[in-house]
Amino acid sequence: MNATAKDLRIHSKQLLKTVSRGEEVVITYHGKPFAKLVPVEGKDGKRASGHSPAFGMWASHSGSKDVKTYVRRLRQGRV
Repeated sequence: MNATAKDLRIHSKQLLKTVSRGEEVVITYHGKPFAKLVPVEGKDGKRASGHSPAFGMWASHSGSKDVKTYVRRLRQGRV
């Protein structure tokens, strides 16, 4: 996601919520990339917030525990 320096000043709370969901936000200044907001990772490589990478309706979905197997099963009929 891209945001301007003005967006950062005015909508910082919304941009931080975006970052907390795992997205990166590139801040532009005079139309050029200037900085990047990214989630902080802990020593174990997991995000410091401790939230599941899945959110919304997928956070408690049984298929979100092993995503590769779940997607592979969904795509079986697409040959």
